Amino acid sequence: MRIFVAGGTGAVGRHLVPALVKAGHEVTATSRTEAGLALLESQGAAGVRLDVFDAEAVRGTVAAAAPDAIIHQLTALSDGNPADNGRIRRIGTRNLVDAARHASVGTIVAQSISWVYEPGDAPATEGTPLDERAPEPRAGMVAAVRALEDAVTGLDRHVILRYGLFYGPGTWYRRGGLVADVLRGDTGDPAARMLGDLAANDAVSSFVHVEDAALAAVAALDWPSGPVNIVDDEPAPAREWLPALAAAVGAPAPAPAPAPAGGRLGWQRGADNTLARSRGWHPVHPTWRTGFSTGG
Repeated sequence: MRIFVAGGTGAVGRHLVPALVKAGHEVTATSRTEAGLALLESQGAAGVRLDVFDAEAVRGTVAAAAPDAIIHQLTALSDGNPADNGRIRRIGTRNLVDAARHASVGTIVAQSISWVYEPGDAPATEGTPLDERAPEPRAGMVAAVRALEDAVTGLDRHVILRYGLFYGPGTWYRRGGLVADVLRGDTGDPAARMLGDLAANDAVSSFVHVEDAALAAVAALDWPSGPVNIVDDEPAPAREWLPALAAAVGAPAPAPAPAPAGGRLGWQRGADNTLARSRGWHPVHPTWRTGFSTGG
């Protein structure tokens, strides 16, 4: 197939592009920098520089690539402004979908997230409603995710990958990454504010290694439409995973945090990966317990 990857040099894209090339696909991928274009070329893809907020440029670039499918892996996290990421989800996604329609592209695989589900006691499944009654600032994030997911349903086949927290090379959760800096007391990076409170408490999260995230996107080209949780096998509270991550990245482990009044927030529940596994996706790193120390 001819595949257009929007966000070819991000944390997932760096693994996704070579995986697509290895699978025999012809890949055109975007980057915002000259260094990124050089990386894409070295991986066997055609690199294009693109501003996803320029609707006309997106339309022309997608038309020129003439892809059979689009994989949307765009984010805006480096400046630590959640509004930028929301703008990507709302406007960038809409521009990609409009360009796909103009070029008669019927398939899109899009990056979403797995921590936007409504409160509950068990890990969320794909049938769990999104948390659309959440207060601000969470409400803004959920609304942007809803906008992204609604936009991609405008194409005939639309697979929505609701990823867990990324860890591994190029992510915040790795040796030398943002979380390691924050655990050492360095909060100078503007993105640190997007981490929230790194406390060893009962808040449950689901993780996924970026390699597994990329392999899911490749597999999703053959999946039916709809959302799929792409998370590892073990949702866990921060009192378990945060000390393990600290040990893996060589940072001081935080002291256990007392339970807040009322316990954890209900949306901090993790997600279930049964559907993805039923479609043949089996993570190389099935749990963060081993993945933090061996996954790069």
